Amino acid sequence: MSVHVYRKVEITGSSPDSSDDAVRRALEAASGDIGPIEWFEVTETRGHVNEGKISHWQVTIKAGSRFV
Repeated sequence: MSVHVYRKVEITGSSPDSSDDAVRRALEAASGDIGPIEWFEVTETRGHVNEGKISHWQVTIKAGSRFV
């Protein structure tokens, strides 16, 4: 069995389109700074409502990348 060491960071992405798009934006931005991301977990989902409709999504994730 191989042994690995991971780095875990918390990131918040936002999107006017969907929660999935907010996650995608967060992952794409973070991968440039921390390297290849191997996994993520959603820890919080928020949104802004305007006139009874969702107008913006914010999704906080924890993302992990492998050191070794």
